[in-house]
Formats: sequence, C-alpha cells, structure tokens
Amino acid sequence: MLKRLNEALEYIEAHLTDGIDEKELERITGTSIYHFRRMFSYLSGLTLNEYIRNRKLSNATFDLLHEGKSVTETAFKYGYASVDGFSRAFRDWAGISPSEVKTSRTLKSFPKLSFHLTIRGGSEMDYRIEHKPAFKIVGKKKRVPIQFEGENEEIVKLAKSITPEQRNKLQHYANIEPYQVVHASYNFDESRMEEKGSLDHLIGVLTTKELDDDEFDVVEVPPLTWAIFSCQGEFPKVMQETWGKIVAEWLPSSDYELVEAPEISFTGDLSDKSNVYSEIWIAVQKRDDR
Repeated sequence: MLKRLNEALEYIEAHLTDGIDEKELERITGTSIYHFRRMFSYLSGLTLNEYIRNRKLSNATFDLLHEGKSVTETAFKYGYASVDGFSRAFRDWAGISPSEVKTSRTLKSFPKLSFHLTIRGGSEMDYRIEHKPAFKIVGKKKRVPIQFEGENEEIVKLAKSITPEQRNKLQHYANIEPYQVVHASYNFDESRMEEKGSLDHLIGVLTTKELDDDEFDVVEVPPLTWAIFSCQGEFPKVMQETWGKIVAEWLPSSDYELVEAPEISFTGDLSDKSNVYSEIWIAVQKRDDR
C-alpha cells in the first residue's frame, strides 16, 4: 500500500500544472478516492487539497525567483482563474505577495512528501471482521469540535442532555449488538487530522426497529463489512491510542480500505476508568487490485 501511495504522490507531482485526475489516482492506488483522501490525511496530517495547494505555491515561488516568470504567467500555469486569486492564496501561504519574492530575504518552501513504514513497538491489535445487515443509529446528535486527546467537553454535555426517560426509550430500541449505548461520529470536516473543525456526534443505540415518533435523530446505515477493534485499559487514553494504531499501522498494511460510514464506538463499565473495555467499529471493504 505504501508503494502505491508513493506512486500516487509521483503522479500528483507530475500533474501540478495540468490537472489531477481522481480516476487515475484510484487506478494507481487500487482504492476509492474516498479511502485515498482519508489515508493521505491520516498519514500526512494534511488534506490532499492542502498538500496540492502547498506544492503548487512552493513551485510557483521557484518559478518567480529562478525562472523569470511573471506573476500572471505563474498564476495561470498553476491553474488559478485570476491573478488576484493567485496573489491572495500566495500571500496567505507565504506571508508576502508574489511580486515581493525577488526582494524578500525569507522565502517559504514545501517539499514533496514521501511515505515510509515505521515499525513501532510490536504491540498486538485485537480485531475481527464482521458483515452486518442494515441498521439505524438512533439517539441525540450534536456538532462538536474535533479533539484527539482527553474527554471532549461538548460530547460530555451531549450525554448529560439525554434525560432518563429518553435513555429508557433508547434502550427499548436497542435490539441488536452491542445492546447498549454507542457513540457515532460522522460528517467530519476535511481538516480532521490537523485537529481542526468539527463533526456530528450521536449518542444512541443500534436498532432495526421502526421509530414511534421523531424525538430522536436517526442515521441509516446500509449493509456493510466492519473491522471491529477491542481494547482494555485507561479510558479514554487506551481507546484513543488504539484509534491511532488503526490509522497509522493497521490500515496501511491491511487488505482493506475505508468506506464512508459513521465511526462507532462503545465502552463497558466506566466505574473504574483505569480498566475499561472498549470497541471501535470502522466500515471497510476489500481493496480492489486495479
């Protein structure tokens, strides 16, 4: 997988000035563009669009300084519709205008990326692959800020907002595994891996029942294959560390790619937060060797 990711980077590098074809990226990586974008973001900490923009502006700096290109020529070379749009983007990125490049003492650059496998720790990961028929996630949702470490206060507030009566109703709907309250995250902002932006977070249960009223938010989930990871230890630290291993180690080396669907998790007894059982569910499909 890493070899294909690096081949995709070479393709992007060769087409910074003439357009990047997502179908070609799918062919090179053997994955959907959705999975490629997510993996790229997980591994680099940048969205794919940000990386392409940074490489274009870095190359534009070289052209302005060493190739004698005009600002207008450079703007259109890298696909900008107007000189004003290019100048704004360049100033936001470099802190100076394109016309100031030749006289500035400090210039900004952004080197081409390459991905390498780092062997970490040798710790085992417990997971299973399960196909599940369609179900609903029913509960209460809120738009919350993206946060990698510690308890998310907005999610805590969401949990506290659910009344005992609503919890009883939800328990009535919970007719499939894990038969308990789950957390589901979806609709992530693109800047997720920079720990910026927000996501929709729903606290509820999984069900195949029809709802009696419109009191709760509902997410319809089609039949999918799920990679289910289990972990046990200090909460939420161990769960967050497990998620980090999934995206940094398991996904790049597995035969699976991500499918667009809510990310589901649940925890066991929280009375002793030093030793809590948790599961993380991510929707996947076998990679297509295109």
